[in-house]
Amino acid sequence: MTPVEVVRGDGPIVLGVPHTGTHVPEDIFSSLTPRGQELADTDWHIHQLYDGLVPDVTMVRASFHRYVIDANRDPSGASLYPGQNTTGLVPTTDFDGAPLWNVLPSAADIEQRKTAYHTLYHAALADELQRVRAVHGVAILYDCHSIRSHIPYLFDGVLPDFNIGTNTGVTCAPDLAKRVEDVCDAAEGYSTVTNGRFKGGWTTRHYGKPDLGVHAIQMELAQSTYLTEEQPPWTYHVTKADRLRMHLKTILEVLSTWAHEQDATSSEDQ
Repeated sequence: MTPVEVVRGDGPIVLGVPHTGTHVPEDIFSSLTPRGQELADTDWHIHQLYDGLVPDVTMVRASFHRYVIDANRDPSGASLYPGQNTTGLVPTTDFDGAPLWNVLPSAADIEQRKTAYHTLYHAALADELQRVRAVHGVAILYDCHSIRSHIPYLFDGVLPDFNIGTNTGVTCAPDLAKRVEDVCDAAEGYSTVTNGRFKGGWTTRHYGKPDLGVHAIQMELAQSTYLTEEQPPWTYHVTKADRLRMHLKTILEVLSTWAHEQDATSSEDQ
């Protein structure tokens, strides 16, 4: 199986999809505990949720599971949220704090997985962002995620439906973030927060450089917004998903409009 799938579009938006993959090589799968083999921490159906919402969008999707190696973690192993419960580059526990491995991956295992998976994903993502920016003058990385809405090990209470992450305003232009916030705030029946528990993973923080024309924003969706239940078999609820997709479509349209405005302004200044 190809570790990374790229669907190339001509527009200014690149969708990063690091956590929907469910492929685990057999030798790695056999090292997981029975609980780990359930792959419960997958961002279930996210690529389906965003598929076909707007034309000319590029999607870069990891087909490997985050338990193999997490494409949204710092390759150095540094924590995204120091002092808080979280999962690492090759997670040792699941989102509930339960052990994942019968035998922990060695340092050599982790280095091999970096080369075979993590590096390939980010090489593809970097290439697409560079290509898009060369055409439009700006590139927008919209990093697509979802998670169960109730995970006491990671956060208190119930997670809002839309969780916007810009690393406290560092990774994208303020007016771009504001436009996304406005769409989410206007979505009747949904809750939203910006830079709450999830402020953007390593991908958002690494690529988001507004001064260089690359704007990154993470969207962490509560899985209750589109799954029948937040438990196996993780069924995609068509009615709930279609309702949510209307708002996601509006978000992507707003991002595209903003990017074209920047491109037009840049052209006028030349």
